Amino acid sequence: MKNSLSAAEARRVALAAQGFARAPSRNVGTRQLNATLARMSTLQIDSVNVFARSHYMPLFSRLGPYDTAQLDKLLFERRSPYVEYWAHVAAFIPAEDWSLFGFRMENMRQKYGSDPDGWFLQNSATVNWVRAELRQRGPLRPAQIEHDSKRATRGPWWDWDAVKRSLEYLWLFGEVAIAGRQGFERTYALAEDVIAPETMARSVSRQDAIRELVRRASRAYGVATAADLADYWRINDRRAVLAAVAELSELGELQQVSVSGWTRNGRPLPAWLHRDAALPRQVDAAAVLTPFDPTVWFRDRAKRLFAFDYRIEIYTPARKRQFGYYSLPVIVGDTIVGRVDLKAERAASRLLVQSAWWERDAPLDAAARLAGVLEDAARWQGLEGISVSGWGNATDDLAHAMPYAKRHEALARPTSSLAASTTASIETHDD
Repeated sequence: MKNSLSAAEARRVALAAQGFARAPSRNVGTRQLNATLARMSTLQIDSVNVFARSHYMPLFSRLGPYDTAQLDKLLFERRSPYVEYWAHVAAFIPAEDWSLFGFRMENMRQKYGSDPDGWFLQNSATVNWVRAELRQRGPLRPAQIEHDSKRATRGPWWDWDAVKRSLEYLWLFGEVAIAGRQGFERTYALAEDVIAPETMARSVSRQDAIRELVRRASRAYGVATAADLADYWRINDRRAVLAAVAELSELGELQQVSVSGWTRNGRPLPAWLHRDAALPRQVDAAAVLTPFDPTVWFRDRAKRLFAFDYRIEIYTPARKRQFGYYSLPVIVGDTIVGRVDLKAERAASRLLVQSAWWERDAPLDAAARLAGVLEDAARWQGLEGISVSGWGNATDDLAHAMPYAKRHEALARPTSSLAASTTASIETHDD
């Protein structure tokens, strides 16, 4: 194993670890989906559906177009091998990993469930009633419980917000698990009705759990700093993460390395290379990423790896957005070359490129490569056409690479110095 990596080598290690060093599969089935999920160890969930729900996208980014119904079946079938928990925020994890998060469940209970003046204990009657409903009736959607609560004459606390809040706390504490979804609405059940008995019975100490989670994060990242490894699972205890890194180093699973350009306050920033990390001679990927992809979800790491300063602008007023409502990072080759804001306009069966931007030094073939990805994206979403706006320094390049694509007016007024270099026009679509 090497003692030092160049910035380009670190990028290739990281992208290979995340599965971008392989060509997209032509025939994606359950085996490929499971393998990709295993590589990432977790799959973040987000409700935004302007283009495609976030948990669908990492599989598309790595495998190309696939049947999302297959993933739905894998994630939501009865006794699914996956379950939802607060891993890297709300995310899918292997169901057999439930016990690894026992320390987090306990932390959540101490934080939200132990204060006599806190909501949970102050609303114990509601919580107990929700528990009883799940015990008596099995898996339920919040609306089903809320429907019964309207018929109850037990006081003003029987409202949807209280029912939903009870369920969410019980889920965070590990008493309740997600038994699937209908549409995108969760179905809740007692954890023992979802998680296998042997998993429920397994107890993992906090130290062992954090070590195992750091092990998985280091494998998923290939090369990483301690902050990267902590963020993968949102572990706030830096000492525990460093202790886990030290143990894994003693076991020979991690090796400390230096990475060119990875510095803090002018000093080299320690990094660790996983023993199974591959360093391919080249990575020739072409993909768009969800903002919640492990490749970019930690802003500091995205800056170090790709010199890419990334922040989604969902909550930014339209006129103040620099790059778009839901701009997606674009990988070409072994780096991030731009960002593109996509919307699936299903009524018109077209993919809207609402804005598109190049980073500095985007390669000459970037537009053609991105055009191919967008064609795949439209086909994957069952859309018949593509339309490109005029907002962003990459839109004309994209339109030239897709002469069949239509054009439409830009959706927001640019405000940054970069955005000001392009022509602003009137917003014509809702987010």
